Amino acid sequence: MSAEAAERPRAGLLRKHAGKLVVSLAVGGAFAWVLHAGALPLIPPRESFAGVSWTTVGLYIALWTLVHFVRAARWHWLLVPMATVPLRSIVAVSWIGFAAILLLPLRGGEMVRPLMIRKRSDVSGWAAMGTIAAERILDGLFLSLMLLAGLATATPLSPLPDRIGNLGVSPAIVPRAATFALVLFAVAFVTMGVFYWRREWARETTGKVVGLVSPKLATWLSDRVEHVANGLAFLPNARHTVPFVAATAAYWLLNSLGTQLISRGAGFSAFTYSEACVATGVVALGLLVPNAPGFFGAYQLSFYAALAVFYREELVTGPGAALVFIVYTAQTFITVGGAAFGALLDPGAARAVTLEDTENLARRPTEA
Repeated sequence: MSAEAAERPRAGLLRKHAGKLVVSLAVGGAFAWVLHAGALPLIPPRESFAGVSWTTVGLYIALWTLVHFVRAARWHWLLVPMATVPLRSIVAVSWIGFAAILLLPLRGGEMVRPLMIRKRSDVSGWAAMGTIAAERILDGLFLSLMLLAGLATATPLSPLPDRIGNLGVSPAIVPRAATFALVLFAVAFVTMGVFYWRREWARETTGKVVGLVSPKLATWLSDRVEHVANGLAFLPNARHTVPFVAATAAYWLLNSLGTQLISRGAGFSAFTYSEACVATGVVALGLLVPNAPGFFGAYQLSFYAALAVFYREELVTGPGAALVFIVYTAQTFITVGGAAFGALLDPGAARAVTLEDTENLARRPTEA
């Protein structure tokens, strides 16, 4: 960095990201209004907790902590073709990154993991972004299949109600969203393969198509396509792909097991594993889009929608309100606590990233 750049006043975090913060808070406010209008409680009344088994809550926290570890550790198999990174650093970086995704507006924390891992290893920032893109696509593909399998094996209400709480939206939206997600992620999976095995063709095609609009933008985008493709080196190697897919399956299936456990402990004594797969899948899909810090509102609305597929309104807004509150609070606590533990596990990880790194990664991919 030049002396002039070093002396240049740096805007504060709030000033630089004020626009994103305002938008994300507006999204959160909109979700809160929708939940209030639909009589879907954000803070459940005390009587909703009457049937809660607090021992089960403790077991759920322990199980979801394991889920959180599996989610972090599986990144090893995507990174190992490019560099050997200690598992301690992978878990620490992942846990800090997951908390950043949770807390920063509009999923701005997605950049944190690549930025941290490039300073803890020989993996470039854009190659790390490629592994995360692959992770997201394979996650989406698996959870979409899991969601559809859950819908096929569970017994929904018949007919499905025409609303969720007091909202004029039918839970019939759930199977339609699952089908759409499966198609979307299947296309993304094929595209990911094309970008890896036909990299030069993908670069040239991106340049030609986008170049019709802007040659400068075409060059910029083509550079990023090429650098992201570097992160897909695990694809042709079964020694890396198979363990990652197995860990991904374990992550989502254990996640669903935790949902079944806590749901039964919150008063839904007949809650099935298929219903848990549906609830887990609907919530996961609901959180994929940019939204408010803490996934506030989107998480609750998604969970309520899943419950409404199988249970009457008085159960959804009664013990269901306590269930949604407990699961959201527990997962938020584990995610933030995991980040704190990750910072202790690898103290240099969090300090390795500066505010300017995100902008540098976007401007100069070859240096990332």
